[in-house]
Amino acid sequence: MFKKHLITSLLAASLAVFSSSAFAAPEEYVIDTEGAHAFIQFKIKHIGISWLLGEFDKFTGQFTYDEENPSASKVTVNIDTPSLNSNHAERDKHLRGKDFFDVKKYPTAKFVSTAYKAVDKENAVLTGDLTLRGITKSVTIDVKQTGAGNDPWGGYRRGFEGHTRITLKDFGINYNLGDKAREAELFLSVEGIKK
Repeated sequence: MFKKHLITSLLAASLAVFSSSAFAAPEEYVIDTEGAHAFIQFKIKHIGISWLLGEFDKFTGQFTYDEENPSASKVTVNIDTPSLNSNHAERDKHLRGKDFFDVKKYPTAKFVSTAYKAVDKENAVLTGDLTLRGITKSVTIDVKQTGAGNDPWGGYRRGFEGHTRITLKDFGINYNLGDKAREAELFLSVEGIKK
């Protein structure tokens, strides 16, 4: 009798653990852009000698993350292209113009993930559709989880960083910056606040 009761209890406990992990809902996060804890930065070679760096000051986004099933994770980011900032007013005016981002015609860029593949507990490969200047191309981002935990205000946060390269002409940017400036490197650092 005792043996039967023990087996029944163990089976029930196992099913409870399985159910809670198998059917746990992905966690939803809002990217903390208002608190300036998220960045989208770019760099590109300047006449093949040094790096020109810049960023987008305004963007919004959200992501879901499922520790039990990381492949179910998703990301959406909307970028305000007129917020481009390279710390030089005349250069920014040129970059916002038709030769580059053409922000009057295309005021928003967007990234929507299509796949998330974990490499290990910290690293993953994020694939998604990037829309820039009205052109959508698939891009792959090397992602690293930088941390997760409670914050001092009673919330819970999770952070990631990512690196990728894009070819300018793929998005209709054909301005000649030299052979060493055909690609731009993108760096992303995001901190999400759990809903």
